[in-house]
Amino acid sequence: MRAIAVLVLLALAAAASAAAESARHGGGPATRTVTCAESIDRTIFPYVGSRRHRYRTALEAVSLPPAFLQAYHHPEAHDWPYFAKSGVVVRSTRQTVTVTVPRAFRSRVVIAWGNADNVYATVRFVGCGSDPRAGHAYAGGFALRSSSACVPLLVRVGDRTATVRFGLGRRC
Repeated sequence: MRAIAVLVLLALAAAASAAAESARHGGGPATRTVTCAESIDRTIFPYVGSRRHRYRTALEAVSLPPAFLQAYHHPEAHDWPYFAKSGVVVRSTRQTVTVTVPRAFRSRVVIAWGNADNVYATVRFVGCGSDPRAGHAYAGGFALRSSSACVPLLVRVGDRTATVRFGLGRRC
């Protein structure tokens, strides 16, 4: 299990490096749409995590990581050399959930969830299923330029928006 976690972290670090290289050359999309097929598990909703790692629910539609996440250094990812790994769980409904890094923070942090081959400013989760007591889990996390940051994410469902704050590599 530990070997798989290391491989996932290395793959995400490589993706962050590739994204930064693409961004330097003017390419790379700012938004990614995550499909239902990319879910790594189905679980209860709202997902609360463990005693040590409590998830937070936003807009009754998505369970997001705890307020503090440790960021790990990946020297092979030159432009985004730190990664805070943590999944999300999206409620099983037909609604689309959009998670965005505000423009003012995009030089410091980007996000990747689902089977991402890159990092993005916005990740859009397509609505999956119709059981509001269930959720779909997606692997991923935050890529950072420095070892720590305090950043908000904007969560949007329909015409509702919420701001959820994170301490990455430090408590905020």
